[in-house]
This record gives sequence, structure tokens and C-alpha cells, in this order.
Amino acid sequence: MQYLLSVLHDTFELAPAEEMAAIDVFNDRLRAEGHWVFAGGLNWPSTATVIDNRGDGEPLVTDGPYAETKEYLAGFWVIEAPDLDVALKLGAEGSRACNRRIEVRPFFGE
Repeated sequence: MQYLLSVLHDTFELAPAEEMAAIDVFNDRLRAEGHWVFAGGLNWPSTATVIDNRGDGEPLVTDGPYAETKEYLAGFWVIEAPDLDVALKLGAEGSRACNRRIEVRPFFGE
């Protein structure tokens, strides 16, 4: 099964060098153990653009995140894990590596 590990952050500061090094070690472990599918860090919420093309009119395009919140999605991993227990264990290790909260969610239909 594939899981999304969402990195939740609440400040607008880049990770210090020691956190980036810990993330690299975690990424290498995910690859070595066959859990790695894809990962990425996201730019600041202020760089987001929201498009709403519901309905018959022209699409509505607005700058900024879809919702004003204290926390934002800072990055993510897509992992392969045999079950939720393994995904949660990896999520806990990812949380420690990046020093941020992690939301673990299975892909729909898996």
C-alpha cells in the first residue's frame, strides 16, 4: 500500500543544517528498505495559487493558500508500506528526522 506522509509546519523558517542532514539520512533509509516512492519539499504558502473552475463561468484564480491557517503543508513523502503499522512507524521516524508533525494517510482505493 502507498501512504502520504504530510509534513506539517507552523513557522516560516528553513530547516537548519542538522535537520536537513537527518532528513537525508531518513530518505536514504527509505530507499534502502524499499519504502521510497517520491518526496518533495514545498515552497511557502504565499507562493500558492488556487484555481476554482467549478460551474459554468470562467475559472476563479486567487493568490495564496486555499485556507488561512497556522499550520501549512511544508513537504511530503509518498511511501510504500505493507500495512498501516509500518507506515505509522516510518511516519514517527520521519517526524523525528524533520522535527515537524507528520500526518499519515493511505491512498484511496489501496
